[in-house]
Amino acid sequence: MSLNEQLSWLFILAMPIACIAWTVTHEEVFREPREFCVRKSQSCERLYQRKFFYLFTCEYCFSHYITAFILVLSNYKLLINDWRGYVLAFFALIWVANIYMSLYAYVRTDLKKERLLAKKEEKSLEE
Repeated sequence: MSLNEQLSWLFILAMPIACIAWTVTHEEVFREPREFCVRKSQSCERLYQRKFFYLFTCEYCFSHYITAFILVLSNYKLLINDWRGYVLAFFALIWVANIYMSLYAYVRTDLKKERLLAKKEEKSLEE
């Protein structure tokens, strides 16, 4: 695979990683399981239990596991065609996916701010 193809795959594979990690750790559809995991991550007696449940509440942590799963499915390697290519791909995919999630969080925050300002202005015009 050429370098251009490898880089294209890097940016494309990071999209579903970011999407899955963000959805599980932030969106309303997974709110109840996430709240359960938050409670368990704070109340379990054993450290390994608390850390296990914490994984489902942190998009950065969860993205590591999604990345490992995607690498197994896709057999994607970056730059080197042996086990080192998997290691490079693993960390590069996590990095790109977390950039995507950061940009998405920024855009969402900005949109929410704009909506609130619009509501405030609308309310003041009505009065």
